[in-house]
Amino acid sequence: MKMAENYKTLEIKKISNAMGAMIKGVDLSSDLSETQFEEIRRALFEFGAIGFRDQTLDFDTQIAFAKRFGSLEVHPIVKGMEAHPEIIKMHKPAGHQASFGVGWHSDNSFFTEPSLGSILFAEKVPPIGGDTLFANQQLAYEHLSDGLKQTLEGLVAVHTAHDAYTSDTALEKYDTDGPIQYTRSHIIEDLTEHPAIISHPVTGKKALYLNPMFTSHFKGWSVEESRPLLDFLVQHGVRDDFQCRFTWQAGTVAIWDNRIVQHAALDDYPDHERIIYRITVNGEKLR
Repeated sequence: MKMAENYKTLEIKKISNAMGAMIKGVDLSSDLSETQFEEIRRALFEFGAIGFRDQTLDFDTQIAFAKRFGSLEVHPIVKGMEAHPEIIKMHKPAGHQASFGVGWHSDNSFFTEPSLGSILFAEKVPPIGGDTLFANQQLAYEHLSDGLKQTLEGLVAVHTAHDAYTSDTALEKYDTDGPIQYTRSHIIEDLTEHPAIISHPVTGKKALYLNPMFTSHFKGWSVEESRPLLDFLVQHGVRDDFQCRFTWQAGTVAIWDNRIVQHAALDDYPDHERIIYRITVNGEKLR
């Protein structure tokens, strides 16, 4: 495996031409040096999503590693673990439909300060299936025409959690003792505004920032007027040539930069159980 250019402590292999990388030779449960961590952080911003195999993390070490990226989120709707509220146990029992994270989206784009990204650790995975797809929104922006880029530079998109958290599969998760539990929050009805085109807060690279799960319409436009352009953009944003496909194994850690990628979990393992622990890092206001 060739060591990526400009990385001194990491061995990196790209997942696809569009984005994504697997990183070898790093133990995330150990006390990473500042150089190692900064290279991991830089790889995250460069490749959009990164993965590490053969990791052994308990809850404390997963939390400690995640805190190096920033403060940790306690989700206002999705309940975390009782002893560790910043950790969401994403449990899909055997014989059940996967209904959490299914469908293209950017996590919490309905927040005023959307999430920086998430750190997931896989404890149990199906023998086949259950992959996660990622799509590079910087490439999505770059492949727009100059005319559409100019139009979008002046547009503000309105995001809401309403539809996603009042669907039939979502309503089943309220007031229940099921594997994933929701709590009612006023944020479900809030409307939040973000630029349709954002600049990455670290790299400055521009990205399309819209997603079909949470983006409702453009500010100053009706929902009906917005629909044709939104439909085009959300389909454009997840083109096959912008994607990578992440295959899970037990002991795998995945991290993605939520500002510049969309992701979607596949529901194709109905007969098998999957358990993954998610920690999400708080972000900042997008510009």
